[in-house]
Amino acid sequence: MSSWQNTDIVKHTDVVIIGAGVIGCALAYEMAQRGLRVRVCDRRAPGAGASQASAGVLAPYIEAESRSTLEQLGVRSLELFDEFLSRVVADAQQDVPYVRDGTLEVATDDSGLAGLERSWRALQEEGVECELLTTAQVREVEPMIGPLVQAGLVVRPHGAVSVRELVTALVRAALVRRAVFVDACTVRRVRGGRDAEVETDQGVFRAPTVILAAGAWGGELQLERVPAVPVRPVRGQLLALAHVSPLPQRVVWGRDCYCVPWSDGRVLVGATVEDVGFDEHATLGGVRHLAAAASRLLPGLEQAVLENVRVGLRPCSPDRLPIVGRSRRLPTLVYATGHYRNGVLLAPLTAQVVADFVSSGREDPMLEVTCPARLGDL
Repeated sequence: MSSWQNTDIVKHTDVVIIGAGVIGCALAYEMAQRGLRVRVCDRRAPGAGASQASAGVLAPYIEAESRSTLEQLGVRSLELFDEFLSRVVADAQQDVPYVRDGTLEVATDDSGLAGLERSWRALQEEGVECELLTTAQVREVEPMIGPLVQAGLVVRPHGAVSVRELVTALVRAALVRRAVFVDACTVRRVRGGRDAEVETDQGVFRAPTVILAAGAWGGELQLERVPAVPVRPVRGQLLALAHVSPLPQRVVWGRDCYCVPWSDGRVLVGATVEDVGFDEHATLGGVRHLAAAASRLLPGLEQAVLENVRVGLRPCSPDRLPIVGRSRRLPTLVYATGHYRNGVLLAPLTAQVVADFVSSGREDPMLEVTCPARLGDL
């Protein structure tokens, strides 16, 4: 039996969650906290898919276009992070490295400078605390920056969270609330009825609600009378560097990479965007691209130790928005997938909205823009 599992496994439960990435684990915690009996099924250990290759950057004002739906969702979720994480840490009795000291985005040419100026003006109009820096000011706030920098933009609400520790804490906190995690469990198909039946290689689990949070693999799952969910895998490679001294002061974002420092002397460098199907291999080209970009951005990283290369497959929807909400064709099925590059950032909001919907029927406005029906007869 996995070390993640409780021992009181039963065949019938209130909710079955398919997928134990950061989204699935956050859902398990929120719903177990509401008193629901929850089982999480995954063919891997929790967090072993796309989540383990995430740098944990919390930066909605960089990841999304100004005033876009994605930006609005990201900002809402970022506002939940402090309270969400404090609950998880308290229940798990485990610290999770987490900072909200802003991001520094830099420009190295005229085009980049124009882009930073546009972003700065847009953020000022939105009332976001930010500062446009000259070359000299960038070097003052970040002495490690490379020689090509022309300007910088500090966005103060941004931050980062250590994803591996976050997933571990979510699992422990959910276990405290009596959730059950079943890893090494392959889901074969989902059938409908008053209670859904989730057929796995470890038996059939029944529940009034099944949540599809299987990330890039969601489209491979057999769903009775429902087309495959339209998500595709997009590979991201990430470098984990160790023994970095001195450390960058905060997350530094350049044109070709971003660097996330942690107090233990590590820096995460991400991330490639590769449309290569379900290929999870690290490649020489990916490592070379990230290493060169990181060295240009922060030349001091040349002396860092390459600890490992992490690879994850992000679940990308056709419009790059999450797919969250009830299935029209299979009422017992709820989707929570398609978060692409923003699964960690959007985990608190997704978990809260879906848990409220499942436990009390409350329909948050988020569900209007993330509804599966926008992408077909799901």
